[in-house]
Amino acid sequence: MPLSTVRDRIKRTPLCAIYGGVTKVSPTHIVGTGLKVGIGDVVRVLGFGAVTMGMVTAVEEEHFVIAPFGFVEGLKTGDPIYLEENGMGIAVGEALLGRVISPFGAPIDGKGAIAAREIRPMMRAPIEPMKREAIKEILPTGVRTIDTLLTTGKGQKMGIFAGSGVGKSTLMGLIVRGSQAAIKVVALIGERGREIPEFIDESLGGDLENTVIVAATSDDSPLMRKFGAFAAMSIAEYFKDHGRDVLFIMDSITRFAMAQREIGLALGEPPTSKGYPPSVFSILPQLMERAGNEKGKGSITAFFTVLVEGDDMSDPVADQARSILDGHIVLSRRLSDQGLYPPIDLLSSASRLMHGLIGKDHREASRLLRRMLSLLRESEVLVRVGAYTPGSDKELDRALAKKPLIEAFMSQDQPEARAYEELVAELIAIIVN
Repeated sequence: MPLSTVRDRIKRTPLCAIYGGVTKVSPTHIVGTGLKVGIGDVVRVLGFGAVTMGMVTAVEEEHFVIAPFGFVEGLKTGDPIYLEENGMGIAVGEALLGRVISPFGAPIDGKGAIAAREIRPMMRAPIEPMKREAIKEILPTGVRTIDTLLTTGKGQKMGIFAGSGVGKSTLMGLIVRGSQAAIKVVALIGERGREIPEFIDESLGGDLENTVIVAATSDDSPLMRKFGAFAAMSIAEYFKDHGRDVLFIMDSITRFAMAQREIGLALGEPPTSKGYPPSVFSILPQLMERAGNEKGKGSITAFFTVLVEGDDMSDPVADQARSILDGHIVLSRRLSDQGLYPPIDLLSSASRLMHGLIGKDHREASRLLRRMLSLLRESEVLVRVGAYTPGSDKELDRALAKKPLIEAFMSQDQPEARAYEELVAELIAIIVN
C-alpha cells in the first residue's frame, strides 16, 4: 500500500475518543456541549455506574439539548457524552426470529445475545408511489369474519378500533396465530409490563416461531415508545426486502401518538385538538405508509390497533388513522357484553380493497349479510317487546331465521384452520341458499 494512502487514512482516523460534557440535567432533558452534532443524532451519556442513551432534539451555537431514552437519575454536570456512530439504527437478521427485544434490539427474553449484524436505520422514507405493487392477492388471517366479510390483501393497512377491555389483544393473538404470512412482527408500544408475557403465553400460546416481538412498556421514556414502533417497522422492511410476506401488528397507535405528544410539548410545540401538537398528525403517515407491496420484493400487511377513549370514534388520532388506512375493524362493547367474540361491528367496519379481491358470488353474499344485520339492528327493540308480527316483512323474517347461523359463523375463539375458499363457500351457503 502506498505511503500516501496510509497517511491519508491516519489523518481521517481519530487517534482518541471525541466526547463532550453535560452542562445541565433536568427530568426531561440534558444539555451538553463540546460535540458537533445534528438533530436526530444519538448520543451516549456516561453517568455514575450507568449509561443513558439519548437523541439530540435541539442545537444552538454553544450547546445542544438531548432527550433521554431512559432515566436521568445519577447524571451530573461534567459527565462525558459520546456520539453513537450508527445513529438511530437497529441490528436486523434471521437471528431475530423467535425473540423479544427492546426498541434498540437488546434481548429482553433472557435467551442470550442476538447474532444480528446488518444495521438498518429506524427512520426511512415510505415506499415511493410508483414502486408500489397493486394489491391483488388475499392474505388469510385465520379469523372468519375478517377473511370473508372484511377481506384483506397482502400489503394492505388495516386498523382495529376499540375501547379499553373490548378484546383487541385477543383478536391480535388470533390474527398472529392464524395468519399465513411467512414472517410476523409484533410491536407492543406503551403496554403494561405484565401484558408482554401474558400476550406471548395466552394470546400466542407461547409460540414465537417466525415471530419477532418489539416491546416498549408504559414505564419507558416517550422516545423509547416512539422509536419502538419505527424499529419494528424497520425489522419488517428487512424481511420484505428479502422477498418475504410480512404480517406487521402494532398495539397501539394511540400510545405511540401520546408518546409523540409528550415529546412535542416538551419541545415547545403548540397543543391543538385534545392537546396533540401538529407533529403527531405528521408522524402517523411516516410510520403507516411504510407498509405495503414493493415491486420485485415482498409485502408488509399491517394491522394497527387504535384505542378510542370512551368508544369515541371521533377522537383526533382515530380520525387521522382512519384517513390513512385501507380499512378499519371496529370492535363493539355492546357485542362483547352480549358474549359474542370477536365482537366485530360489521356495519361500522370496512375493507376498502375487498371488492377488488373477491368474486361475484362472495361479493353478493357479503352484501346480503350486511343488509340482514342492518334490518336486525333496526327492528331489535320491536322484536324484543313482541311488537313485530311475523309475516309483515319477508326480508326481516328471513334475517330473523338466519340470525343464529350468522352469529355462529361470526363467533370464534381459535384461529380458523380451514381453507379460505371453504369459508367463502360456507358463507354463501348460509346467506344465499
